[in-house]
Amino acid sequence: MSKKRRLSPAARKLAMLIAIAAILLFWQMAAWTLPDFLMPGVPKVLERVWHDIRTAEFRAILAGSMGRLGVGYAFALLFGIGFGLAGGLLVFFREVLKSAIIVLQSIPSIAWVPLFLILMGFGNVPIIVVIALAAFFPAALSVMNATESVLQTHVSAARVMGANPWDMLRRVYLPAVMPELITGAQLAFGNAWRALISAEMLIGFGQGLGRSLAYAGETADMVGVMANILTIAILATLIDQVFLENIKRKVLRYQYV
Repeated sequence: MSKKRRLSPAARKLAMLIAIAAILLFWQMAAWTLPDFLMPGVPKVLERVWHDIRTAEFRAILAGSMGRLGVGYAFALLFGIGFGLAGGLLVFFREVLKSAIIVLQSIPSIAWVPLFLILMGFGNVPIIVVIALAAFFPAALSVMNATESVLQTHVSAARVMGANPWDMLRRVYLPAVMPELITGAQLAFGNAWRALISAEMLIGFGQGLGRSLAYAGETADMVGVMANILTIAILATLIDQVFLENIKRKVLRYQYV
């Protein structure tokens, strides 16, 4: 079997730069064809972003969103790994969990916001719960599928050698599920990020990136709208492609040799 080809780090960075340049070019072309009050140009929006990120207000907005994201994402990974391992090991529970996920993940995460607002009131809690719920499904599914696919010969060999349940988890299952776990964590982040922005826009509580975007739209500030959209895209890309990707490469370094 031939080894899967992988691009070099320099080639991946070049591909990313080309993609960004293409997006900015199409954006600027749209700005040239539409009135400025409908579609501001790239230089004007970049100037606004540069101005905003140096203010104390932006730091408060960023801190609010990152705090909610961190708590919700952490809970999603914690419960996703736990339920995923249990689903992979217990056949009946696996079918129950799969059925529940099939039903629940078909509901957009933003659809839960009215229910959680009624149950929990305005505040950080409903936003965090929406984030955790959105990110839970890919995390649980990836771990469950990877646990289910662990070779029974490895399990049997470990048992013959006297491995206790903790040893089985630490030495057999976790190494086997780690690649899928990391991939699931990245997918979960995408869900969590979209849920964060959507929930902040809808709930309108406190300071956050979603709330800032919604306010710019309410006041017809198109430069502010595009500046917030650009900021959200930049932050998501940095977290996913720099932070999470570096963790992935360190944990799974043997796959990138």
